[in-house]
Amino acid sequence: MPEARRVSRYYDVRRDEDGHRFLDVNVTGFSLLHIPLLNKSTGFTREERRALGLEGLVPPHTSTLEEQKERTYLRYLQQTTDLEKHEYLRALQDRNEVLFYAIFADHLEEMLPILYTPTVGEAVRIFSHIYRYPRGLSVSTEDIDRVDELLENVPLNDVRMIVATDSSAILGIGDQGFGGMAISIGKLSLYTAAGGVGPDKTLPVELDVGTDRQDLIDDPLYLGVHHQRLTGPQYDEFLDRFVEATAARYPKAIIQWEDFARGTAFRVLERYRRVVPSFNDDIQGTGAMALAGLIGASRLKGEMLHDQVFVVVGAGAGGIGVASAIRQGLMQGGLTYVEANARIFVVDRYGLLVHGQPLEDHQRSFAKHPEDLAGWEVAGEWPTLHETVVNARATALLGLTGVPGLFRQPTVEAMLAHTARPIVFPLSNPTSNVEAQPADVLRWTAGAAIIATGSPFADIEYGGRLYPVGQGNNAFIFPGLGFGAVISRAREITDGMVMEAALTLADETRAHGDRVYPPISHLREISMKVAVRVARRAIDEGVCAERRIRNLTDDELEAFVRRRSWLPKYLPLRKAADARD
Repeated sequence: MPEARRVSRYYDVRRDEDGHRFLDVNVTGFSLLHIPLLNKSTGFTREERRALGLEGLVPPHTSTLEEQKERTYLRYLQQTTDLEKHEYLRALQDRNEVLFYAIFADHLEEMLPILYTPTVGEAVRIFSHIYRYPRGLSVSTEDIDRVDELLENVPLNDVRMIVATDSSAILGIGDQGFGGMAISIGKLSLYTAAGGVGPDKTLPVELDVGTDRQDLIDDPLYLGVHHQRLTGPQYDEFLDRFVEATAARYPKAIIQWEDFARGTAFRVLERYRRVVPSFNDDIQGTGAMALAGLIGASRLKGEMLHDQVFVVVGAGAGGIGVASAIRQGLMQGGLTYVEANARIFVVDRYGLLVHGQPLEDHQRSFAKHPEDLAGWEVAGEWPTLHETVVNARATALLGLTGVPGLFRQPTVEAMLAHTARPIVFPLSNPTSNVEAQPADVLRWTAGAAIIATGSPFADIEYGGRLYPVGQGNNAFIFPGLGFGAVISRAREITDGMVMEAALTLADETRAHGDRVYPPISHLREISMKVAVRVARRAIDEGVCAERRIRNLTDDELEAFVRRRSWLPKYLPLRKAADARD
């Protein structure tokens, strides 16, 4: 079989005469043990060891996957800090991917904060100092002219999901240079563990255009290029070359743009979303996640989304993404564009966005006109956050600023004059950057507030009751959205597909009582539901290129999605005719 048609230059997935899948490998011995998706460690059968030249290279006992998971988890528990646990799991992923995903799937709720937010933020900060093993594709200013050659070096021939970052705005910690590769790796681990995308169908990408952090440039251990970030036409040319080469090498791939700076994030999304099927998780994923939570919170109040007045604090990619999703949700519920906008107030560094301020393009549609503020009591030139909450009669307050402690007691208490149950979502990551501590918000409102945060917080005991703190995690959205796009081979990630992901999450949350978001332990099942409905929306909107699913019933489509979701199980390995050590 020609290499271009194989899943990887090292192996292919075949079916035997009974229809069972196996891996046809053309690498053996010591080399095979260093390919993470092929390495079973102590799990190789006697027949595989003999056929593949592994005898004597691994211990004599053949372990079951269950035995390996038990041994690995016990070792995991011996790690003393969250960062040590993160490093341990990442090292496992680089040795044995099936075992890594098997243990991650078993302990999803426990390990998600370790592999993803908030711990991944610390791993990003020190990425160059804890680097161990190459993973993914690094494209820098030194080799962008040869990006097509770099892509040919990637041993995977059928990549379907790419997460690409330029690391300019990581979580709430800003420019992290080459360290952003940890975010791309972490996101893709969720695409596999929760979304069902096979690990050999994924590719993390670091777009190293430089860094504006002089401390990184001066650090001899820093692994990225040591110069200031590209800007303007040079930056655009860099991205153009990457997109063109990637589309040629992987024509079926979806690209998720990740952690781009505020202005750049919107520009990159609009520049490429119809060139290659792509979306921005910080804008669209965050927006869909927040909208789903707001629908659920409104339901807990016995009200509708359109009954709320929203103050969104932060006018970057996340904040404007959330405001845009709220507007789309309100319009979906029957409001006009003007009516929806009138219920949304976006606050940034100057205070409430108002025409006359130095606004960025993506902020202008949410800026108020001075006449909109007639009758407001304002001390300064622009309404402050507190003045906006009071004068707008806000019932929902959402934070996406990365500014810890920004929500103060008087502002949250002021909401009680407008609603019996304020909705307060301090969504910034990591935990150290949250706009308010959930326990404080609950105390300030005497237990009335409906709270969700971006990072995980334990449930709160107050007044003899236990209050759940919903985790507004984008992981409820992007794995299913991406897998639905992969399954449908979507030619474009439409706004309707993103909205469908939000509505699915909101619908699935209903089964969990008084929660704003489901428990993380339900993440994989929710991702499957999201993928099915996203694929259906792609069919309905005419962007589905996968002919096999166009005429399926809903039940048939769900069965199709589930059959194609990857599960962490060892497949038999057979030596290919052209195998080599």
